[in-house]
Amino acid sequence: MEGVDILPHERSKTQFDVDAMKIVWAGSRHAFEVSDRMARLVASDPAFQKDNRTRQGRKELFKNTLRKATYAWKRIVELRLTEEEAGRLRFFVDEPAFTDLHWVSSTPCFALFVCLFVSINVFVDLIFKGRGQGTEEQQQKWLPLAYKMQIIGCYAQTELGHGSNVQGLETTATFDPDKDEFIIHSPTLTSSKWWPGGLGKVATHAIVYARLITNGEEHGVHGFIVQLRSLDDHMPLPGITIGDIGMKFGNGAYNTMDNGVLTFDHFRIPRTQMLMRVLQVTREGKCVQSSVPRQLIYGTMVFVRQTIVADASSALSRAVCIATRYSAVRRQFGSQDGVETQVIDYKTQQNRLFPLLASAYAFRFVGEWLKWLYTDVTQRLQANDFSTLPEAHACTAGLKSVTTTATADAIEECRKLCGGHGYLCASGLPELFAVYVPACTYEGDNVVLLLQVARFLVKTASQLGSGKKPTGTTAYLGRVQDLMQCRCEVQTAEDWLKPSVMLEAFEARSARMCVDRAQNLSKFANPEDGFAELSADLVEVAVAHCQLIVVSKKRLVACNLEFTFFSLIHSDQEALVLTWINHEATTNEPNTYTFETISALSISGVWFIEKLQQDIPGNGVKQQLQSLCYIYALNLLHKHLGDFLSTGCITPKQASLANDQLRSLYSQIRPNAIALVDAFNYTDHYLGSVLGRYDGNVYPKLYEEAWKDPLNDSVVPDGYNEYIRPMLKQQLRNARL
Repeated sequence: MEGVDILPHERSKTQFDVDAMKIVWAGSRHAFEVSDRMARLVASDPAFQKDNRTRQGRKELFKNTLRKATYAWKRIVELRLTEEEAGRLRFFVDEPAFTDLHWVSSTPCFALFVCLFVSINVFVDLIFKGRGQGTEEQQQKWLPLAYKMQIIGCYAQTELGHGSNVQGLETTATFDPDKDEFIIHSPTLTSSKWWPGGLGKVATHAIVYARLITNGEEHGVHGFIVQLRSLDDHMPLPGITIGDIGMKFGNGAYNTMDNGVLTFDHFRIPRTQMLMRVLQVTREGKCVQSSVPRQLIYGTMVFVRQTIVADASSALSRAVCIATRYSAVRRQFGSQDGVETQVIDYKTQQNRLFPLLASAYAFRFVGEWLKWLYTDVTQRLQANDFSTLPEAHACTAGLKSVTTTATADAIEECRKLCGGHGYLCASGLPELFAVYVPACTYEGDNVVLLLQVARFLVKTASQLGSGKKPTGTTAYLGRVQDLMQCRCEVQTAEDWLKPSVMLEAFEARSARMCVDRAQNLSKFANPEDGFAELSADLVEVAVAHCQLIVVSKKRLVACNLEFTFFSLIHSDQEALVLTWINHEATTNEPNTYTFETISALSISGVWFIEKLQQDIPGNGVKQQLQSLCYIYALNLLHKHLGDFLSTGCITPKQASLANDQLRSLYSQIRPNAIALVDAFNYTDHYLGSVLGRYDGNVYPKLYEEAWKDPLNDSVVPDGYNEYIRPMLKQQLRNARL
């Protein structure tokens, strides 16, 4: 059955321009062309084959990863790829490797593999360049070596005993003024560096975070450039103990990466190897604050979390693509006319699958909005304007938590949507889950991040009486009195398709929950005791706030035209103003409009619905995105119905109407489901799934794949004569049945 295409009938139902949607998904025509070209380059090269990865032992797996990473670097050099092209090539190679920890690409999707189990995971771009902590002199010394791969770096922050609590790190860096050196030391077992990718077997250098001690005084945690291994024979330097921490979750997956353990025994480095862009230590051991504001380094944090949010859509879309295609191929029951029903036609399957499809698109667009936020924050920091930093921190922290948790859960749901076959490694889903689930922990544990968001929200609410006006994503709290009293106006199912109605429901829910938690906290004599006692409730209000952000931020890109939808509340009119800005029609630069600029534009009263009726290239693209938007929002309303009902935002009747509308939207999406996942433009190589094949020719390929397992190398298994045969013969002689 080679060459059989099972899905042409599905694709013939499509009601929109798939090629135009591909550009929307990619972000621009240029981004699509680069991505498509690199995906096909990787898929057509036998050196990047990965079909047997889950069947390999750890040593074979790791060596094969070294080969691929080296070969990828060779091809990048030979083809003279740009930084953007190189990033996409590494992304489609789809194998976590030591090079991922050395380089940081400018493309959002690449950062998923950059951020494994560390806080910032950068050696070149984020540490040494403008966003990081290295001085000009340090850049001049270390960047050429790093760019040429003459040294290989990793990021060593997390310790055996401390992860999220960076201030609790135990590794010390004590300055010795007599020798003008720092003594790096691991005073306890729990101070061992633990988890850094690339550290275990490959990295020659690391950015090590340690407690700075000068003249007997501590000065907080700072970064130091430390050589770990000899550049001649790769042996660890005297005073350094280093190795791999062992097998991790799943077959294949991140077992390709040498996550390491590292301890120091009074290891010395020159004073000049402390990262001193923000704080400098003089020859005499005095700490001197530089002219560079310390807050500037927080731009790095915003950048990394922004890429993690964008990458949630990449991982989720991959799982959804597999589950959607297989749901269209698989048939079960309902065979009154001799043809069984496609699984995707069952409403129970649609109810589980289509919200995940909508989430993939929603996370893509909110990730693009965060790119704008990062640009805005960076510009402000460079101008010594730190006013939006707390809000940006809370926003990125919360969205990182909400999107990664939802994505990890969704990948597992996609596995279950594929039935028993989803449990096979050949489905691609078990390994994808194993690769992605660490995102819930690295760059901040998700629950810890939500508590940070909750603290910010409670603080914002407490300042409302002082006249301080909330801005950015918390601007709706400035209308808290109205939101506490408003009543949902939905009378028919179709009323839920009004943007103003939908947004008001989510704003009222978040605002009322925030006020309720703030009031409960005020009952405690000690606020910290209250925060600890009510932490579970506070997590819920943080989730509500972050889901509001995702619902309200949409970004559509088609051809070279970029439309960014910013949800802004005009306090005088108490109405939703959604402004779209045409930017990429004339430039390839990212959107750099500030909060003030957008606020000024909102006065013109440009409405979301009106603008959606105008030029969005691609037949039917706008309608599909609208449907996905409402599926995402209404599904959240359904899942968190208790919040909406308990806070009085909607009535039970309105909740029932929301469910009616949701079912209607599923019917609208159904004929376009295959085309919507085709728009991701993933090659079969990248998907790595027999169930998610583009041609839908699943069963012959699944059967073929089974025979590749090493257990089928022999008909009679090893161990038969030793274990099975004696047992069978004994049973035949002694059985008493």
